[in-house]
Amino acid sequence: MNDYIYAIATNDEEHSLCMLEMRSLFGIDCRFNMLRSPVEVEPSRSPFIKMRIKVMFEGTTLLEITEQVGGIELNEATFKVMAIDNDDPEENGKFEYEEKRLMEREVGLRFRGRAEMRKPDREYGFTRVGGRWCFGELVKGEAIWLKNNEKPRKYSTALSTRVARAIVNIAVPNIVGVQAIDPCCGIGTVLVEAASMGIDIAGREINPLAAVGARENLAFFGYSSVKVTLGDMREITEKYDVAIIDMPYNLCSVLSSDEKLEMLQSACRFATKIVVITIETMDSIIEQSGFEIKDRCTVSKGKFVRNILVCN
Repeated sequence: MNDYIYAIATNDEEHSLCMLEMRSLFGIDCRFNMLRSPVEVEPSRSPFIKMRIKVMFEGTTLLEITEQVGGIELNEATFKVMAIDNDDPEENGKFEYEEKRLMEREVGLRFRGRAEMRKPDREYGFTRVGGRWCFGELVKGEAIWLKNNEKPRKYSTALSTRVARAIVNIAVPNIVGVQAIDPCCGIGTVLVEAASMGIDIAGREINPLAAVGARENLAFFGYSSVKVTLGDMREITEKYDVAIIDMPYNLCSVLSSDEKLEMLQSACRFATKIVVITIETMDSIIEQSGFEIKDRCTVSKGKFVRNILVCN
């Protein structure tokens, strides 16, 4: 079984969202900035995973690691070694700059090959987790969601691409064989993030101008194959594994409690799991609709707070 260590980074406003994403992807909480799991996730999927180490060696001391490094066959490839901090105070795994460089040199000298700091062919990392030193192949995350910011159509009230990407991961942690829908897709922020991860997703939008904007944004990023239909989500007849529902909340989309309940009751007919994004308290409406809240978080931007609810 493979063994991976993930280095996580977040801020106070998105910490709750990050923790929910980690629970969704890995099934466990992340107390500080390190998470160890047999589950393989590409770092670029998450806005919070900065890098991943695929563990090759581990030991009680750094010396035990360095003694094994010499057996790595590089086949003339260049390499780079990085010491990764663990913020957990119980691990004693956070180091001063000079100490990190010294440890990296100590490990790097055991390689039978040429070090390259700028553009190495291979990267390796080591850290302390669970009281042990771990070493392995290092993969860094790419901030794909930043590129998706530059879309031709934008709404000031739309989800940020970072938040949208995390919500997609919460909704669809395992993408194989899953069919998803965003039945209130707006300009398609969630659709673009899901499509960029290879998720099978469809969009629906009641506002004709927003539907056109969603199609334009998808085409701009090369995802024209993602279908966006025009219509009320209450009219959906197809079946989906999961729905991501960003409840309308601007001045033009004021909904009564009865309308919200009808929307969620319709979702109960076409999806077995939903992730609801709302700025209001909707627990009782969700429960009336036939869903049960399984997990939740909040994400804030200044005084503006969104609630993310995972329901089955």
